[in-house]
Amino acid sequence: MPIDPDVALGAWLPESTFSWTSSDVLLYHLAIGAGRRKGDNLDEAALRYTLDDDRLQVLPSFGIVAPTFHKTEPPKVDKPGVQIDLARVVHGSQSIRVHAPIPTSGSATLRTQIVDIWDKGKAAVIVEEGTATDADGNELWTTTSSIFARGEGGWGGDRGPSSTFALPERGPDAVSEYAVTPEQALLYRLCGDRNPLHADPASSIASGFPVPILHGLCSYGIVLREVTDLLLGSDAARVGGFSARFAGVVLPGDALRVEAWSEGEQILVRATTVSDDERNGNPVLSECFLELA
Repeated sequence: MPIDPDVALGAWLPESTFSWTSSDVLLYHLAIGAGRRKGDNLDEAALRYTLDDDRLQVLPSFGIVAPTFHKTEPPKVDKPGVQIDLARVVHGSQSIRVHAPIPTSGSATLRTQIVDIWDKGKAAVIVEEGTATDADGNELWTTTSSIFARGEGGWGGDRGPSSTFALPERGPDAVSEYAVTPEQALLYRLCGDRNPLHADPASSIASGFPVPILHGLCSYGIVLREVTDLLLGSDAARVGGFSARFAGVVLPGDALRVEAWSEGEQILVRATTVSDDERNGNPVLSECFLELA
């Protein structure tokens, strides 16, 4: 089978050294909707995402895309013990923890290991953890991500842990809606994810979707930015980490409804679709929370 757990589990991926500039940060922020609302071009808080002066900040989710930001080829699922057709794979979950605010430009080396493989019966989940360090060996951020590979399970392995995540029974402390623009996925793909599923109508139909869908990591970035604006005064330095499972698709014309609850050192989040069809109210991100720095 395309997954050999004995080879894959614990395997290290090739190291990746990469650099980024303030222009990359600005493009990423624009791709996740910063500066889009009326008046944002004059708003001091909004300009901290979109103007390259000494006030420019970096939303932590940028660290997830920074290593591949300048890639122009569609991604491949080709790792030790893992060779899977990209069309059979969906992003399962994503988290990032920053060890300090990400600088607006710099260089780093990413070291990534396959840390878990779970057997879901009709699918497999592959979990990777990577840490980016600077030239002096200082840790900048750590990411954990999982992919869900359809048709690759059934070898009798561990199914993985069960979730205990629960939202408060009270109403949210803050709510917002963000309208996804028709070109949002086309803009976001310039941040290093050229998967044709998000741009080519023929590819999206072949994958079972009526139109190209928004990148899960674009929704992830939008939600993090919205919560940072809602409850943290638009101060990205107050974000210590952000985690979510990808629970549904977002199509052009949809809006994202973001509800947030302050709970001590965490902010719990629910993100759902606002659309004109039966997907209205469907989850986009689940088990979603922000950790304060």
